[in-house]
Amino acid sequence: MCSEKNSPWKWIDGGVGAPQGFQATGTMAEIKYKDKYDVALIYSRVPAQAAGVFTRNKVKAHPLLLTQKHLANSLAQAIVANSGNANACVGEPGDRAAEVMAKIAASELGLKAEDVLVASTGVIGVEMPVERVTQGITKAAQDFGATKGGQSWTAQEKIEHAHQAALAIMTTDTLVKEFACELPCRNGVIHLGGIAKGSGMIHPNMGTMLGFLTTDAKLSAAQLQELLRQSVDVSFNMVTVDGDTSTNDMVLFLANGESGVTPEGEEWAAFQEMVKVFCIRLAKEIARDGEGATKFLEVQVTGAESSEDARRIAKSICGSSLVKTAMFGEDANWGRILCAAGYSEARFDPAKVTIYLGDVQVAKNGKGVNFSEEEAKAVLSQKDIKISLLLEDGEAEATAWGCDLTHEYVTINGDYRT
Repeated sequence: MCSEKNSPWKWIDGGVGAPQGFQATGTMAEIKYKDKYDVALIYSRVPAQAAGVFTRNKVKAHPLLLTQKHLANSLAQAIVANSGNANACVGEPGDRAAEVMAKIAASELGLKAEDVLVASTGVIGVEMPVERVTQGITKAAQDFGATKGGQSWTAQEKIEHAHQAALAIMTTDTLVKEFACELPCRNGVIHLGGIAKGSGMIHPNMGTMLGFLTTDAKLSAAQLQELLRQSVDVSFNMVTVDGDTSTNDMVLFLANGESGVTPEGEEWAAFQEMVKVFCIRLAKEIARDGEGATKFLEVQVTGAESSEDARRIAKSICGSSLVKTAMFGEDANWGRILCAAGYSEARFDPAKVTIYLGDVQVAKNGKGVNFSEEEAKAVLSQKDIKISLLLEDGEAEATAWGCDLTHEYVTINGDYRT
């Protein structure tokens, strides 16, 4: 499991714009709402190695399909994203809108259109207001200043503009999800930055949201893609809010090499760990910000026969509507937890399972034990709740994150389109 204890890196300010050679900003284009940032632009002053992980939903949004095409050569220099409209399931107008977004961003930044990656989030099945979006992209590019990449910005202005980019990809999110960190190496310092959005329509089957990562480390495309895949598996793919996998989900990772540092040996191991911890932190913020959520759930499974079995069980419990409603109602209904493990299709022996709610043991050897309802209630009354399962079938473990299911979730999603 990833840990920050005694880690060689540290958290810093700057979000997705923190790495050398990267710049980000956001603008208000009134795509759906007035006075809301809704167009984000991320730019690297040099071509970057690029990697992506995408939704497994068979129905895919138009910008996602275009981005997959643009990533064929594993190179990119900019990401343009919008909130307020998913640009999904609208036919040819959707394809054209995604292409226009890439072309306008490329024209404003002096790039080739195929070096621009495109993402959208919002309502499905509604045509994109292209003119508003393109005006927003133009304004965002102009914000970078006369010298491309915002070289005229102060350090504080750079941080503020990157924050605007984080705001611009939010939909029903209530928490801004942006982090940055740095790793000292023998030949310099590597920086990592990132933003994400996600609150509803979140379920483990790729990245279950939008996430954009940047680094100034010098990496090959193959290294970057494998590192992203490994990091997504233990982070974004271990989050569930409501069991719905979106049409637009993607995580993109750009590495422009501007630090001049190629991590090797212990430095490469530290960098890998930093990226995984970074993604886990973003993923946990998504779970914490679940639509209408009042509780943050962490499900830890240990003693599994394999990592895949542990992941299946943890995700199944986190995604169970009955477990989630029990957590909302502060009901120590441990039978729902064991039940959810049982239909996960993972290999385990139910007769050897021990279950804890916080530090209160509620079941052992697959059966209930005498426990204090008051102590269990005290655990479940907390904002953060940890559920632990000990399987005694092997050495593998996994952790998943989610939230409770509340009346407010229904209220938010009952009239989301209108």
